[in-house]
Amino acid sequence: METTEVDGLGIAYERAGHGPPLVLLQGYVGDGPTTWRRQLDGLCDDFTVVAWDAPGAGRSADPPESFGMAGYADCLAGFVERLGLGRPHVAGLSFGGALALALHRRHPTVPRTLVLASAYAGWAGSLAAEVTEQRLRQAMVLADLAPAEFVGRLLPTMFSEGTPPESVDAFGASMLGFHPAGFRAMARASAENLRDALPRVDVPTLLVYGDQDVRAPLAVAEDLNTAIPGSTLVVLPRAGHVCNIEAPEAFNQAVLSFLQPSGGRRPGR
Repeated sequence: METTEVDGLGIAYERAGHGPPLVLLQGYVGDGPTTWRRQLDGLCDDFTVVAWDAPGAGRSADPPESFGMAGYADCLAGFVERLGLGRPHVAGLSFGGALALALHRRHPTVPRTLVLASAYAGWAGSLAAEVTEQRLRQAMVLADLAPAEFVGRLLPTMFSEGTPPESVDAFGASMLGFHPAGFRAMARASAENLRDALPRVDVPTLLVYGDQDVRAPLAVAEDLNTAIPGSTLVVLPRAGHVCNIEAPEAFNQAVLSFLQPSGGRRPGR
C-alpha cells in the first residue's frame, strides 16, 4: 500500500501495472485492494490500475461525517491530480459507482470513461423513499455494532448463493476493519439523490450488474441504462452485488472489451 494526502486527509491506495490509468472505487464496506484484488491482478497488463481506500475505509483517514458525495468527489479529483493520473478511466462498485457519477457531475473533465458496477444514482435516486430511509437508519445502527456482528449482518447481502467460501471469507475479513465514523459518512453520501447526473453523462459508460443482486437489482441497472445516454449494460449470470469478486473473469472481460474494442482503440483515445 502507498499513501498520499489530499486536503489534509491521508489516502491509502494500491497501484499495479503500466498503461492508461484505471481508477477503482470500492463500495461502502471493505477496502479497496480486497474489493478489487482480481482486477488489480487481471487488468494490470493493460492498465495502470489504482484502487484507493475511500476516505473512512481501510487505511485511509476518516472524513467529516457530513462529507457527502460532493466532498468525496472533490477528494477523488484531488487524488487523481495528486497521483498525476491525467484523465483516467474510472470504475466504481456500488457506493463507488455513485461516486463515479458524482465525480463526473462536479469534475466532468476528469473521467475518460465510466464503469458502473452494481451502482445506484444514490439510494434516493434509484430506490423507493422508504427503502432509502430504511437503509440509512440501518447503517446508523450497524455503525455501532461490534465488528463481527457488523459483518454478520451485511455480508450475506453481498454475494449470491454458490460463491466460493474463500471469496466470501476474504471479503468478510476486510469488512472487520470498518471505521464507524467513516461508515456513517459513506452511508449518508450513499443515500443522496444523484439522478440529475444521469442525463449529463457524456463519456462512454459501461454498466455491469449481477443477475442475483438483491441490493442493486436489475431494475436499477435497467433504469440507469435508460437514463445515461449511449450506455452499455452487461449482466453477469449467477452473480450478486459484489459481482467483480463473484465473476472476476467475466467482469474483467467486460471491462477489457469496453475499454479495448476491436483494433485496440480505447474509448476517448
